[in-house]
Amino acid sequence: MDNSIIESFIRKQKVAFICSVDEEGFPNVKAMLKPRKMEGIKSFYFSTNTSSMRVKQYMNNPNACIYFYHKGLI
Repeated sequence: MDNSIIESFIRKQKVAFICSVDEEGFPNVKAMLKPRKMEGIKSFYFSTNTSSMRVKQYMNNPNACIYFYHKGLI
């Protein structure tokens, strides 16, 4: 699939699910508003408090994922 199609899809979504890894190696998922800034489909910027649990998790373990979806009719 063409990256421009993927980027267009992402830009239309209002919510993203960001995932981090905790100190014990377990995944944590959080719904967030869409990214504040994107650099193509490689870099995404979200807003949160720098003292949040999620920021600490990313500082300790940079492994992460973002899930975007389009809610269907069902």
